[in-house]
Amino acid sequence: MTEKQALYKYLLRMGDDSLILGQRLSELCGHGPILEEDIALTNISLDLIGQATLLLEYAGESAPEKKTNDELAYLRIEKEYVNALLVEQPNGHFGDTIMRQFLFDAYRKPLLEQLLDSTDKRLAGIAEKALKETKYHLRHSSEWIIRLGDGTQESHQRIQNSLEALLRYAYELFFENEVDELLIAQGIIPAANSIFPIWEKTLHDVFEEATLLLPKNKWKFQGGREGRHSEHMGYLLAEMQYMQRTYPNMEW
Repeated sequence: MTEKQALYKYLLRMGDDSLILGQRLSELCGHGPILEEDIALTNISLDLIGQATLLLEYAGESAPEKKTNDELAYLRIEKEYVNALLVEQPNGHFGDTIMRQFLFDAYRKPLLEQLLDSTDKRLAGIAEKALKETKYHLRHSSEWIIRLGDGTQESHQRIQNSLEALLRYAYELFFENEVDELLIAQGIIPAANSIFPIWEKTLHDVFEEATLLLPKNKWKFQGGREGRHSEHMGYLLAEMQYMQRTYPNMEW
C-alpha cells in the first residue's frame, strides 16, 4: 500500500464520520426540544457537512480514480462507507442524540488538535478550520450531558440509559490497521493511543459532574471501519442519496 492509497482510506474515514453524523443531525431540523436547541443542532450539522466536504474533496483527489466529493458522498454503496458505527445510530430521544454527539466530540477534538502538527499541510489546514467548530460542539454537548445527568430523576435515568446503549459503539473510533501504521510512521496522523487517554479523561470529568456511571460491561461493537454497518445505515443512505440517484448530475 502506498502513502497516497493509505491517505485516501484515512480521509474517507474522517469524511464519512462527519458526513453521516451531519446527516443524522439534519433529521432533527424543526424537531428540536426547544427553538434554541433546534438551531444549535442544525448549525452543528452544517459544520459537520462542511468538514465532510473538505475531507472528501481531498480524498477524491487522492483516489485511484479521481472523484468529486459529491460522488463520494452520494454514489457509493453501503459497504463502501467506512464511518464508525456510533455516528449512524438513530437520533432516538434527545438524550441519545446528545450522548452520541458528546462521545464523538470528545474524540474528534484531541484528534484535530494533534493533526495540526501533521506533515501533510493540507490535512493540518483542514484540522485547523474544523477544530474551531469542534471546540464549540464539545462544549455544547458536554454542558447538556451535565444538565441532564444532574437534573431530574427522569432526565438522569434517561441519559444514563443513553450512555449504556451508546458507549459500546464509541471504542471503534480508535480502530487502527495497516493504513494507520503507514501514516503514523510518516507523521501524517497521530496514533490512537495518544488520543484515547484524553478522550477517557474528558468522559470521566464530564460524567463525574453529571453524576453518571460508566457501564460495567465492556461490550465493544465494530465493523463500520471495514464497511460492515448496522441495520440503520441502509435507511439513512436511502434518504441521503435519493435526490442524486433519482436525478443524476442534477444542478441547481
